[in-house]
Amino acid sequence: MKAARPGKLKRQEDQASFVSWRFALLCGCILLALVGLMLRVAYLQVINPDRLVKEGDMRSLRVQQVPTARGMISDRAGRPLAVSVPVNAIWADPKELNERGGITLDSRWKALSDALEIPLDKLSSRINANPKGRFVYLARQVNPAIGDYIHKLKLPGIYLRQESRRYYPAGQVTSHIIGVTNIDGQGIEGVEKSFDRWLTGQPGERTVRKDRYGRVIEDISSVDSQAAHNLVLSVDERLQALVYRELNNAVAFNKAESGTAVLIDVNTGEVLAMANSPSYNPNNMAGTPKDTMRNRAITDIFEPGSTVKPMVVMTALQHGVVRENSVLNTVPYRINGHEIKDVARYPELSVTGILQKSSNVGVSKLALAMPSSALVDTYSRFGLGKATNLGLVGESSGIYPKNNGGLT
Repeated sequence: MKAARPGKLKRQEDQASFVSWRFALLCGCILLALVGLMLRVAYLQVINPDRLVKEGDMRSLRVQQVPTARGMISDRAGRPLAVSVPVNAIWADPKELNERGGITLDSRWKALSDALEIPLDKLSSRINANPKGRFVYLARQVNPAIGDYIHKLKLPGIYLRQESRRYYPAGQVTSHIIGVTNIDGQGIEGVEKSFDRWLTGQPGERTVRKDRYGRVIEDISSVDSQAAHNLVLSVDERLQALVYRELNNAVAFNKAESGTAVLIDVNTGEVLAMANSPSYNPNNMAGTPKDTMRNRAITDIFEPGSTVKPMVVMTALQHGVVRENSVLNTVPYRINGHEIKDVARYPELSVTGILQKSSNVGVSKLALAMPSSALVDTYSRFGLGKATNLGLVGESSGIYPKNNGGLT
């Protein structure tokens, strides 16, 4: 056997030394990288974790509103005049929907289109109007049965939201008093608008964590909703129906364009009924003319006519112009070229008879026998020219003379 040459042995030793040095350098780099990584992890998770937690929460935490039902409106006997019924809103998450394949030829999409009575191409254009958006309504106030059917289709990116719709049991009989709400449940007419804040509760909140598919995987916290207040009116629904029916008959009989009737308890001043003709159906507003929604009883200005006659007689009695048993000559006469007469000719009438027959002649003679200031004071005390503050939006206070000369 030959002995190894000295030069060859030296080269082998140098090569082994070089490999050991490279291995040590590599191990040192790996060790430094591990130390740096551990320091970075410690910084992110121990020293400054807030930013990472915040970014994670932004991706997974969602705040959901917990709706509360609108308060009920009822008549003086507790009969419901406006109630809230549960319905569903159908909405889509365009970004999630497109990430999971979008609208396809799957029969379930055709079923959704048929259930909502919206063409599939229209649904597609509505969703893709903002393909990276996270929320778009497809339909509002959907019947719960249809909502359950859509939920069972299990379409990606399609969700249901609970909401409520207003229902008015008396329909057009009380529509001008009660009014209506818009699709978001906000009062826009009548008592619904005047007492909107009273009838609206405070919705609650539910904070949840969702996965990438929008499924709730953890309940974080919740804030309870505050129930709305109910509202009881002085109106009697039975009297309201009676007044509405008779008013419609009177309008039809007289071939009038419109009519108004208000029934008041003279002892308390409470409004027991207030009706207008024509009216509208608050449960189906499609095609309803805006003019029909006007509550003529409070918005329209009209001459008071015979309604002021009792005020004139009362003032005459208070000022001693006549007594309860007085009898007046009620033969027609002329003032400034205008003939004052009654529907029928009455030679004379007692004070009671003047009111019973609604005598223009008798009342005008009593009014002319008093200073105009006396009538102005009476009319003012009765509230003429002032708002009644019934709590209805759009009330007109009327036109009233600002000085005595307007009544002479």
